[in-house]
Amino acid sequence: MLTQKTIDIVKSTAPVIAAAGPVVTQHFYQRMFQHNPELKDVFNMSHQQGPDKNTPSSQQQALFNAICAYANNIDNLSVLLPAVEKIAQKHTSFLITADQYQIVGHHLLATIDELLAPGQEVLDAWREAYGVLANIFINREEEIYQESDAKIGGWRGTREFVVTSKQSDSELITSFTFSPTDGGQVATYKPGQYLGIYINADELANQEIRQYSLSSAPNNNHYRISVKRETQGTVSNYLHDKINVGDKIKLVAPAGDFFLDVNPQTPVTLISAGVGLTPMLAMLETLTQHQAPVNWLHATENGQQHAYKDHVKTLANQHSHISTLTWYNAPMSGDRQAEDYDYQGLIELDKIATQISDPEMHFYCCGPVGFMQFIAKQLIELDVTSDRIHYECFGPHKVL
Repeated sequence: MLTQKTIDIVKSTAPVIAAAGPVVTQHFYQRMFQHNPELKDVFNMSHQQGPDKNTPSSQQQALFNAICAYANNIDNLSVLLPAVEKIAQKHTSFLITADQYQIVGHHLLATIDELLAPGQEVLDAWREAYGVLANIFINREEEIYQESDAKIGGWRGTREFVVTSKQSDSELITSFTFSPTDGGQVATYKPGQYLGIYINADELANQEIRQYSLSSAPNNNHYRISVKRETQGTVSNYLHDKINVGDKIKLVAPAGDFFLDVNPQTPVTLISAGVGLTPMLAMLETLTQHQAPVNWLHATENGQQHAYKDHVKTLANQHSHISTLTWYNAPMSGDRQAEDYDYQGLIELDKIATQISDPEMHFYCCGPVGFMQFIAKQLIELDVTSDRIHYECFGPHKVL
Protein backbone atom coordinates (compact mmCIF):
# COMPACT_ATOMS: atom_id res chain seq x y z
CA MET A 1 0.00 0.00 0.00
CA LEU A 2 1.17 3.49 -0.76
CA THR A 3 1.65 5.93 2.09
CA GLN A 4 -0.46 9.08 2.11
CA LYS A 5 2.72 11.11 1.82
CA THR A 6 3.65 9.29 -1.38
CA ILE A 7 0.15 9.78 -2.81
CA ASP A 8 0.25 13.50 -2.02
CA ILE A 9 3.68 13.98 -3.59
CA VAL A 10 2.83 12.07 -6.78
CA LYS A 11 -0.47 13.90 -7.26
CA SER A 12 1.12 17.29 -6.62
CA THR A 13 4.02 16.67 -9.03
CA ALA A 14 1.99 14.98 -11.77
CA PRO A 15 1.09 18.33 -13.40
CA VAL A 16 4.79 19.17 -13.68
CA ILE A 17 5.46 15.93 -15.57
CA ALA A 18 2.35 16.48 -17.69
CA ALA A 19 3.53 20.00 -18.53
CA ALA A 20 6.85 18.57 -19.72
CA GLY A 21 4.82 16.80 -22.35
CA PRO A 22 5.78 13.73 -24.36
CA VAL A 23 9.40 14.92 -24.33
CA VAL A 24 9.59 12.87 -21.13
CA THR A 25 8.68 9.63 -22.87
CA GLN A 26 10.82 10.43 -25.90
CA HIS A 27 13.83 10.87 -23.61
CA PHE A 28 12.87 7.72 -21.68
CA TYR A 29 12.79 5.48 -24.75
CA GLN A 30 16.01 6.91 -26.16
CA ARG A 31 17.74 6.38 -22.83
CA MET A 32 16.41 2.85 -22.35
CA PHE A 33 17.33 1.63 -25.83
CA GLN A 34 20.80 3.18 -25.49
CA HIS A 35 21.53 1.39 -22.21
CA ASN A 36 19.48 -1.76 -22.82
CA PRO A 37 19.51 -2.36 -26.59
CA GLU A 38 18.32 -5.95 -26.04
CA LEU A 39 14.86 -4.49 -25.46
CA LYS A 40 14.70 -3.60 -29.15
CA ASP A 41 13.93 -7.31 -29.60
CA VAL A 42 10.84 -6.85 -27.43
CA PHE A 43 9.38 -3.46 -28.31
CA ASN A 44 7.77 -2.77 -31.68
CA MET A 45 10.37 -0.39 -33.06
CA SER A 46 7.98 0.73 -35.81
CA HIS A 47 5.91 2.39 -33.09
CA GLN A 48 8.93 4.46 -32.05
CA GLN A 49 8.81 6.55 -35.22
CA GLY A 50 6.77 9.73 -35.02
CA PRO A 51 5.77 11.81 -38.06
CA ASP A 52 8.74 14.09 -37.28
CA LYS A 53 11.49 14.40 -34.66
CA ASN A 54 9.44 16.83 -32.56
CA THR A 55 6.26 14.74 -32.53
CA PRO A 56 5.95 11.70 -30.25
CA SER A 57 5.28 8.30 -31.75
CA SER A 58 2.11 6.38 -31.01
CA GLN A 59 3.90 4.21 -28.45
CA GLN A 60 5.50 7.21 -26.75
CA GLN A 61 2.16 8.99 -26.58
CA ALA A 62 0.53 5.89 -25.12
CA LEU A 63 3.14 5.71 -22.36
CA PHE A 64 2.76 9.41 -21.59
CA ASN A 65 -1.01 9.01 -21.31
CA ALA A 66 -0.57 5.99 -19.04
CA ILE A 67 1.80 7.88 -16.70
CA CYS A 68 -0.63 10.78 -16.41
CA ALA A 69 -3.61 8.47 -15.83
CA TYR A 70 -1.78 6.55 -13.11
CA ALA A 71 -0.63 9.71 -11.31
CA ASN A 72 -4.07 11.30 -11.44
CA ASN A 73 -5.78 8.17 -10.11
CA ILE A 74 -3.12 6.98 -7.68
CA ASP A 75 -5.61 7.22 -4.80
CA ASN A 76 -8.29 5.32 -6.74
CA LEU A 77 -6.52 2.58 -8.68
CA SER A 78 -9.74 0.64 -9.31
CA VAL A 79 -10.51 3.17 -12.06
CA LEU A 80 -7.46 1.90 -13.94
CA LEU A 81 -8.23 -1.82 -13.76
CA PRO A 82 -9.71 -2.09 -17.31
CA ALA A 83 -6.59 -0.44 -18.75
CA VAL A 84 -4.37 -2.62 -16.56
CA GLU A 85 -6.06 -5.76 -17.91
CA LYS A 86 -5.67 -4.64 -21.54
CA ILE A 87 -1.98 -3.88 -21.07
CA ALA A 88 -1.29 -7.01 -19.03
CA GLN A 89 -2.84 -9.21 -21.71
CA LYS A 90 -0.69 -7.52 -24.37
CA HIS A 91 2.44 -7.87 -22.22
CA THR A 92 2.04 -11.64 -21.99
CA SER A 93 2.30 -11.91 -25.78
CA PHE A 94 5.67 -10.14 -25.43
CA LEU A 95 6.62 -12.50 -22.58
CA ILE A 96 7.41 -9.52 -20.34
CA THR A 97 9.31 -10.47 -17.16
CA ALA A 98 9.64 -8.96 -13.69
CA ASP A 99 13.26 -8.05 -14.44
CA GLN A 100 12.17 -5.96 -17.40
CA TYR A 101 9.86 -3.97 -15.15
CA GLN A 102 12.89 -3.09 -13.04
CA ILE A 103 14.75 -1.89 -16.14
CA VAL A 104 11.82 0.25 -17.24
CA GLY A 105 11.43 1.71 -13.75
CA HIS A 106 15.12 2.57 -13.55
CA HIS A 107 15.08 4.50 -16.82
CA LEU A 108 11.76 6.20 -16.08
CA LEU A 109 13.03 7.56 -12.77
CA ALA A 110 16.36 8.54 -14.32
CA THR A 111 14.47 10.42 -17.03
CA ILE A 112 12.40 12.35 -14.49
CA ASP A 113 15.59 13.20 -12.59
CA GLU A 114 17.55 14.25 -15.68
CA LEU A 115 14.81 16.40 -17.23
CA LEU A 116 13.06 17.84 -14.19
CA ALA A 117 15.53 17.50 -11.26
CA PRO A 118 12.65 17.27 -8.74
CA GLY A 119 14.75 16.29 -5.72
CA GLN A 120 15.23 13.05 -3.81
CA GLU A 121 11.95 13.13 -1.91
CA VAL A 122 9.94 13.33 -5.13
CA LEU A 123 12.04 10.63 -6.80
CA ASP A 124 11.54 8.33 -3.81
CA ALA A 125 7.77 8.87 -3.97
CA TRP A 126 7.65 8.09 -7.68
CA ARG A 127 9.88 5.04 -7.11
CA GLU A 128 7.45 3.72 -4.52
CA ALA A 129 4.46 4.46 -6.74
CA TYR A 130 6.05 2.76 -9.74
CA GLY A 131 6.88 -0.28 -7.62
CA VAL A 132 3.25 -0.71 -6.60
CA LEU A 133 2.04 -0.41 -10.20
CA ALA A 134 4.73 -2.77 -11.48
CA ASN A 135 3.72 -5.40 -8.93
CA ILE A 136 0.09 -5.13 -10.03
CA PHE A 137 1.15 -5.89 -13.60
CA ILE A 138 3.68 -8.58 -12.64
CA ASN A 139 1.11 -10.45 -10.53
CA ARG A 140 -1.66 -10.23 -13.13
CA GLU A 141 0.64 -11.29 -15.95
CA GLU A 142 1.87 -14.26 -13.95
CA GLU A 143 -1.76 -15.31 -13.52
CA ILE A 144 -2.30 -15.12 -17.28
CA TYR A 145 0.89 -17.11 -17.96
CA GLN A 146 -0.27 -19.82 -15.57
CA GLU A 147 -3.81 -19.86 -16.98
CA SER A 148 -2.46 -20.31 -20.51
CA ASP A 149 -0.09 -23.06 -19.44
CA ALA A 150 -2.80 -24.94 -17.54
CA LYS A 151 -5.19 -25.21 -20.51
CA ILE A 152 -5.48 -28.40 -22.53
CA GLY A 153 -3.10 -27.75 -25.41
CA GLY A 154 -1.75 -24.70 -23.60
CA TRP A 155 1.85 -23.62 -23.11
CA ARG A 156 4.06 -20.93 -21.63
CA GLY A 157 6.66 -19.03 -23.64
CA THR A 158 7.01 -19.69 -27.35
CA ARG A 159 5.96 -22.89 -29.15
CA GLU A 160 6.93 -24.00 -32.64
CA PHE A 161 4.22 -24.22 -35.30
CA VAL A 162 4.27 -24.99 -39.02
CA VAL A 163 2.35 -23.10 -41.70
CA THR A 164 -0.21 -25.53 -43.11
CA SER A 165 -2.00 -23.13 -45.46
CA LYS A 166 -1.51 -19.68 -46.98
CA GLN A 167 -4.48 -18.16 -48.78
CA SER A 168 -4.97 -14.79 -50.47
CA ASP A 169 -8.33 -13.42 -49.33
CA SER A 170 -8.27 -10.03 -51.03
CA GLU A 171 -5.92 -7.59 -52.73
CA LEU A 172 -4.34 -6.82 -49.34
CA ILE A 173 -5.25 -9.60 -46.90
CA THR A 174 -3.71 -13.07 -46.70
CA SER A 175 -4.63 -15.79 -44.20
CA PHE A 176 -2.19 -18.19 -42.56
CA THR A 177 -3.03 -21.39 -40.72
CA PHE A 178 -0.62 -22.81 -38.14
CA SER A 179 -0.44 -26.30 -36.60
CA PRO A 180 1.94 -27.31 -33.77
CA THR A 181 5.03 -29.23 -34.88
CA ASP A 182 4.80 -31.40 -31.74
CA GLY A 183 1.49 -32.85 -33.00
CA GLY A 184 -0.37 -31.85 -29.86
CA GLN A 185 -3.58 -29.93 -29.40
CA VAL A 186 -3.76 -26.16 -29.29
CA ALA A 187 -5.28 -24.16 -26.48
CA THR A 188 -8.74 -22.78 -27.00
CA TYR A 189 -9.36 -19.04 -26.92
CA LYS A 190 -12.18 -16.52 -26.76
CA PRO A 191 -13.37 -15.21 -30.16
CA GLY A 192 -11.80 -11.79 -30.58
CA GLN A 193 -8.46 -12.58 -28.95
CA TYR A 194 -5.10 -12.42 -30.73
CA LEU A 195 -2.03 -14.58 -31.25
CA GLY A 196 1.56 -13.51 -30.58
CA ILE A 197 4.02 -14.13 -33.45
CA TYR A 198 7.83 -14.05 -33.16
CA ILE A 199 9.86 -13.35 -36.29
CA ASN A 200 13.63 -13.79 -36.39
CA ALA A 201 15.27 -13.33 -39.79
CA ASP A 202 18.66 -12.23 -41.08
CA GLU A 203 17.12 -9.41 -43.10
CA LEU A 204 15.45 -7.87 -40.03
CA ALA A 205 17.44 -5.64 -37.68
CA ASN A 206 15.72 -6.99 -34.56
CA GLN A 207 13.45 -9.78 -33.47
CA GLU A 208 9.93 -8.64 -34.32
CA ILE A 209 6.91 -9.50 -32.19
CA ARG A 210 3.37 -8.83 -33.36
CA GLN A 211 -0.16 -9.68 -32.34
CA TYR A 212 -2.72 -10.70 -34.96
CA SER A 213 -6.38 -11.40 -34.26
CA LEU A 214 -7.45 -15.02 -34.64
CA SER A 215 -9.84 -15.06 -37.57
CA SER A 216 -11.67 -18.34 -37.08
CA ALA A 217 -13.76 -19.96 -34.37
CA PRO A 218 -11.74 -21.89 -31.74
CA ASN A 219 -10.78 -25.49 -32.46
CA ASN A 220 -8.33 -27.98 -30.97
CA ASN A 221 -6.00 -28.39 -33.95
CA HIS A 222 -4.82 -25.12 -35.48
CA TYR A 223 -4.90 -21.33 -35.48
CA ARG A 224 -5.72 -18.95 -38.32
CA ILE A 225 -4.79 -15.31 -38.68
CA SER A 226 -5.58 -12.92 -41.55
CA VAL A 227 -2.93 -10.26 -42.17
CA LYS A 228 -3.22 -7.02 -44.11
CA ARG A 229 -0.15 -5.97 -46.08
CA GLU A 230 0.80 -2.53 -44.76
CA THR A 231 2.91 -0.25 -46.96
CA GLN A 232 5.54 0.24 -44.25
CA GLY A 233 4.71 -2.92 -42.31
CA THR A 234 7.94 -4.75 -41.49
CA VAL A 235 6.23 -7.94 -40.33
CA SER A 236 3.14 -7.89 -42.55
CA ASN A 237 5.31 -7.65 -45.67
CA TYR A 238 7.63 -10.36 -44.36
CA LEU A 239 4.69 -12.69 -43.80
CA HIS A 240 3.20 -11.99 -47.22
CA ASP A 241 6.47 -12.27 -49.11
CA LYS A 242 8.61 -14.75 -47.16
CA ILE A 243 6.43 -17.12 -45.15
CA ASN A 244 5.02 -20.11 -47.04
CA VAL A 245 3.43 -23.49 -46.38
CA GLY A 246 5.91 -25.72 -44.58
CA ASP A 247 7.77 -22.89 -42.87
CA LYS A 248 8.11 -22.96 -39.10
CA ILE A 249 7.27 -20.08 -36.81
CA LYS A 250 7.15 -19.49 -33.05
CA LEU A 251 3.88 -18.46 -31.44
CA VAL A 252 2.78 -17.32 -28.00
CA ALA A 253 -0.56 -18.50 -26.60
CA PRO A 254 -3.70 -16.47 -27.41
CA ALA A 255 -4.47 -13.46 -25.21
CA GLY A 256 -6.46 -10.24 -25.22
CA ASP A 257 -9.24 -8.52 -23.30
CA PHE A 258 -11.49 -7.97 -26.34
CA PHE A 259 -13.69 -11.01 -26.89
CA LEU A 260 -17.26 -12.14 -27.43
CA ASP A 261 -19.06 -12.45 -24.10
CA VAL A 262 -22.84 -12.73 -24.43
CA ASN A 263 -25.50 -15.21 -23.42
CA PRO A 264 -27.31 -17.18 -26.17
CA GLN A 265 -30.38 -14.90 -26.03
CA THR A 266 -28.47 -11.62 -26.52
CA PRO A 267 -28.74 -10.02 -29.98
CA VAL A 268 -25.34 -9.06 -31.41
CA THR A 269 -24.12 -6.64 -34.08
CA LEU A 270 -20.58 -6.99 -35.42
CA ILE A 271 -19.20 -3.83 -37.05
CA SER A 272 -15.87 -3.70 -38.87
CA ALA A 273 -13.84 -1.88 -41.49
CA GLY A 274 -11.01 -3.27 -43.59
CA VAL A 275 -8.86 -5.81 -41.77
CA GLY A 276 -10.88 -5.09 -38.63
CA LEU A 277 -13.07 -7.98 -39.77
CA THR A 278 -10.50 -10.51 -38.48
CA PRO A 279 -11.74 -10.81 -34.86
CA MET A 280 -15.29 -10.39 -36.16
CA LEU A 281 -14.88 -13.54 -38.28
CA ALA A 282 -14.01 -15.57 -35.20
CA MET A 283 -17.09 -14.17 -33.49
CA LEU A 284 -19.37 -14.72 -36.48
CA GLU A 285 -18.33 -18.35 -36.89
CA THR A 286 -18.92 -18.87 -33.16
CA LEU A 287 -22.36 -17.22 -33.38
CA THR A 288 -23.66 -19.60 -36.05
CA GLN A 289 -25.41 -21.51 -33.26
CA HIS A 290 -26.63 -18.36 -31.50
CA GLN A 291 -30.27 -18.15 -30.46
CA ALA A 292 -30.71 -14.41 -31.08
CA PRO A 293 -30.30 -12.22 -34.17
CA VAL A 294 -26.78 -11.46 -35.38
CA ASN A 295 -25.92 -8.54 -37.68
CA TRP A 296 -22.71 -8.38 -39.71
CA LEU A 297 -21.90 -4.82 -40.83
CA HIS A 298 -18.70 -4.39 -42.80
CA ALA A 299 -17.09 -1.48 -44.65
CA THR A 300 -14.29 -1.75 -47.18
CA GLU A 301 -12.94 0.22 -50.12
CA ASN A 302 -14.15 -1.97 -52.99
CA GLY A 303 -14.55 -5.53 -54.20
CA GLN A 304 -10.82 -6.14 -54.62
CA GLN A 305 -10.29 -5.35 -50.95
CA HIS A 306 -13.36 -7.23 -49.71
CA ALA A 307 -11.98 -10.24 -47.82
CA TYR A 308 -14.07 -13.32 -46.94
CA LYS A 309 -17.05 -12.06 -48.95
CA ASP A 310 -18.20 -15.52 -50.07
CA HIS A 311 -17.54 -17.12 -46.69
CA VAL A 312 -19.66 -14.57 -44.82
CA LYS A 313 -22.42 -14.83 -47.43
CA THR A 314 -22.44 -18.63 -47.08
CA LEU A 315 -22.75 -18.42 -43.29
CA ALA A 316 -25.68 -16.02 -43.62
CA ASN A 317 -27.41 -18.26 -46.17
CA GLN A 318 -26.98 -21.29 -43.91
CA HIS A 319 -28.18 -19.59 -40.71
CA SER A 320 -31.37 -17.54 -40.86
CA HIS A 321 -30.59 -15.53 -37.71
CA ILE A 322 -27.53 -13.94 -39.40
CA SER A 323 -28.00 -10.80 -41.51
CA THR A 324 -25.21 -9.08 -43.44
CA LEU A 325 -24.77 -5.59 -44.87
CA THR A 326 -21.70 -4.28 -46.68
CA TRP A 327 -20.54 -0.78 -47.58
CA TYR A 328 -18.07 -0.03 -50.39
CA ASN A 329 -16.48 3.38 -50.10
CA ALA A 330 -15.49 3.55 -53.78
CA PRO A 331 -16.99 0.68 -55.82
CA MET A 332 -15.13 -0.37 -58.95
CA SER A 333 -16.80 -0.79 -62.33
CA GLY A 334 -17.19 -4.52 -61.79
CA ASP A 335 -18.70 -4.24 -58.31
CA ARG A 336 -22.44 -4.91 -58.31
CA GLN A 337 -24.75 -3.28 -55.80
CA ALA A 338 -27.17 -5.66 -54.05
CA GLU A 339 -24.87 -8.54 -54.95
CA ASP A 340 -21.34 -7.55 -53.92
CA TYR A 341 -22.30 -4.69 -51.61
CA ASP A 342 -25.40 -3.00 -50.21
CA TYR A 343 -24.47 0.67 -49.72
CA GLN A 344 -21.92 3.07 -51.15
CA GLY A 345 -19.92 5.41 -48.94
CA LEU A 346 -19.48 5.27 -45.18
CA ILE A 347 -21.57 3.28 -42.72
CA GLU A 348 -24.60 5.32 -41.68
CA LEU A 349 -26.32 3.50 -38.85
CA ASP A 350 -29.41 5.71 -38.86
CA LYS A 351 -30.36 4.11 -42.20
CA ILE A 352 -30.68 0.73 -40.48
CA ALA A 353 -31.75 1.98 -37.04
CA THR A 354 -34.74 -0.36 -36.81
CA GLN A 355 -32.50 -3.37 -37.41
CA ILE A 356 -30.20 -2.50 -34.52
CA SER A 357 -32.68 -0.88 -32.13
CA ASP A 358 -33.09 -3.77 -29.68
CA PRO A 359 -32.24 -2.32 -26.23
CA GLU A 360 -30.55 -5.59 -25.29
CA MET A 361 -28.28 -5.69 -28.35
CA HIS A 362 -24.50 -5.67 -27.85
CA PHE A 363 -22.14 -4.14 -30.41
CA TYR A 364 -18.63 -5.40 -31.17
CA CYS A 365 -16.50 -3.08 -33.29
CA CYS A 366 -13.03 -3.22 -34.83
CA GLY A 367 -11.17 -1.09 -37.35
CA PRO A 368 -9.00 2.00 -37.73
CA VAL A 369 -9.26 4.55 -34.92
CA GLY A 370 -11.04 7.16 -37.07
CA PHE A 371 -13.63 4.59 -38.16
CA MET A 372 -14.14 3.44 -34.58
CA GLN A 373 -14.71 6.98 -33.34
CA PHE A 374 -17.14 7.56 -36.21
CA ILE A 375 -19.12 4.42 -35.29
CA ALA A 376 -19.02 5.07 -31.54
CA LYS A 377 -20.46 8.56 -32.06
CA GLN A 378 -23.33 7.14 -34.11
CA LEU A 379 -24.08 4.43 -31.56
CA ILE A 380 -24.21 6.97 -28.75
CA GLU A 381 -26.54 9.16 -30.82
CA LEU A 382 -28.79 6.09 -31.18
CA ASP A 383 -28.87 5.86 -27.35
CA VAL A 384 -26.73 2.74 -27.16
CA THR A 385 -25.27 2.64 -23.65
CA SER A 386 -21.50 2.38 -23.26
CA ASP A 387 -21.74 -0.98 -21.48
CA ARG A 388 -23.10 -2.47 -24.73
CA ILE A 389 -20.26 -1.14 -26.92
CA HIS A 390 -17.13 -3.31 -27.09
CA TYR A 391 -14.18 -2.44 -29.30
CA GLU A 392 -10.62 -3.18 -30.30
CA CYS A 393 -8.22 -0.67 -31.86
CA PHE A 394 -5.15 -2.09 -33.58
CA GLY A 395 -1.83 -0.62 -32.41
CA PRO A 396 -1.18 1.24 -29.13
CA HIS A 397 -4.42 1.46 -27.18
CA LYS A 398 -6.82 4.28 -27.90
CA VAL A 399 -9.96 5.22 -25.97
CA LEU A 400 -12.97 6.09 -28.09
